[in-house]
Amino acid sequence: MASEQKMGSYVEPNKEFDRDMNYIPDRITRDGRDGWPVEPDRYRLVVARACPWANRAIIVRLLLGLEDVISIGYCGPTHDERSWTFDLDPGGRDPVLGIERIQEAYLKRFPDYPRGITVPVIVDVPTGQVVTNDFPWITHDFSTEWTQFHREGAPDLWPADVRDEMEVVMKRIFTEINNGVYRCGFAGTQEAYESAYDRLWDAMDWLEERLAGQRYLMGDSITEADVRLFTTLARFDAVYHGHFKCNRNKLTEMPVLWAYARDLFQTPGFGETIDFDQIKKHYYVVHTDINPTQIVPKGPEPEVWLTPHGRESLTAS
Repeated sequence: MASEQKMGSYVEPNKEFDRDMNYIPDRITRDGRDGWPVEPDRYRLVVARACPWANRAIIVRLLLGLEDVISIGYCGPTHDERSWTFDLDPGGRDPVLGIERIQEAYLKRFPDYPRGITVPVIVDVPTGQVVTNDFPWITHDFSTEWTQFHREGAPDLWPADVRDEMEVVMKRIFTEINNGVYRCGFAGTQEAYESAYDRLWDAMDWLEERLAGQRYLMGDSITEADVRLFTTLARFDAVYHGHFKCNRNKLTEMPVLWAYARDLFQTPGFGETIDFDQIKKHYYVVHTDINPTQIVPKGPEPEVWLTPHGRESLTAS
């Protein structure tokens, strides 16, 4: 998970949570200006299904049809102080990169890499070196730099006519919701927790109102903004409501947001990327300062995500 590399210690006493947003700034572009040109079959996207930030990249890759040009490797749901590992693969090694830990790709390029070993990350297969772990740019560039490899009929996740407003919407979603649940869960004081809690629910109420009259965040079409919100909503009742104390109410108790979340879950490219068992195992096992017993809850039942949502009526004809 972005900015989380140690097992167990996530809450800094007497402090509010402050996410380190300094990532490897390289980008893969058509003109290769950072030294990484768009090339099919050259790069490997390494993710963990448990991580909401990595989940974005999994979804966007599927929506755009990039499976045949960018391979994907999956880390397991838990990690230790060193890094995420490929414990789901035979022999505990990624079958393409041949490594046990994604840390190896980081250190191959930066022997003294000083920050968290995070996913999602893109690795240059020929050299085995990390290219970038800058998760907001990874999905942006899948949409804007890899266009020649998009499947026919792929959605425009960054539509020009709403882009300015979408940037504002996504900024609020990130600060208040995507990161807001972490500010609640990793708060080091009661005051910091209550401030984060109030900000989170102000934003959740804003979304409930915004989505009451339109199917998606920016109107009638799915955009990057929906992808970014979905990965938090998918984890809300299973993890954030209890584990992170975001417990004013459950997502299932918000009629509009719950219907919206199910609508996306049932859209190809979204629901099949969600593994609730891995999600719960990650949060409840890795965050030992929050859940020292490491007991993983059985519920909630995932079948509720497949119930009718009725959002089709909001799409303009």
